[in-house]
Amino acid sequence: MTRTHRLELDDQTLREWDAAVLETGPDGIVLDRSAFYPGGGGQPPDHGVLLWGGVQTRIVDARKGDDVYLIPAEGDPLPAVGATVRGAIEDPRRTALMRTHSGLHVLCGVVFRDFGALVTGGNMDELSARMDFNLEAVPPGFKEAVEDACNAELRADRRIVVRELPRDEAFQVPDIIRTATNLVPEDVKEVRIVDIVGLDQQADGGTHVASTGQVGRISVVKVENKGKGFRRLRIAIND
Repeated sequence: MTRTHRLELDDQTLREWDAAVLETGPDGIVLDRSAFYPGGGGQPPDHGVLLWGGVQTRIVDARKGDDVYLIPAEGDPLPAVGATVRGAIEDPRRTALMRTHSGLHVLCGVVFRDFGALVTGGNMDELSARMDFNLEAVPPGFKEAVEDACNAELRADRRIVVRELPRDEAFQVPDIIRTATNLVPEDVKEVRIVDIVGLDQQADGGTHVASTGQVGRISVVKVENKGKGFRRLRIAIND
């Protein structure tokens, strides 16, 4: 049971908060409350700062183990256990990653709906990403059709709703797992669901914008053949 309350899972718009230091050591800094997303599911971790005692500690990485460990920049001062700190997320990075992650869910929903393909892998950076699908063949006009369909869903400004369901209930939802392999660990009892209302809902632990209209515009940059039955789509997110 993690000691860190994951604030980013409660409020994805939160950028600043107060917290107490529970641990400082070679693995990083552990807070009782943190909005730093520790990475996972292809989404990179947040960057930001901790402010305390008139000084600043830059956070350049965050990792999830038994707790959320915040990794300070080399040489930066470390707060003492018990100290009160002010945490702040680097907003441009987080917002760009949220837009990108939601854009990938739109891509996933469109390719599943229109071509019946499941995700076999993916990764993202700020405003660029790739997603792999178990797609046997690419029909003529596939790249343009996917891009047009994705942008139609962005213009529709569909709500993106996050909720948690008991594991047994969650897996009764049709197509809740959009990956070829179920990646939800067996010990997870409450499954976090990200629902792009009317298009796509799936188990997911990352951060997202509130509606598809906030993503911007999706460009399908390239479609690559990654072996028999596997295709990689590279996308860019534009304003």
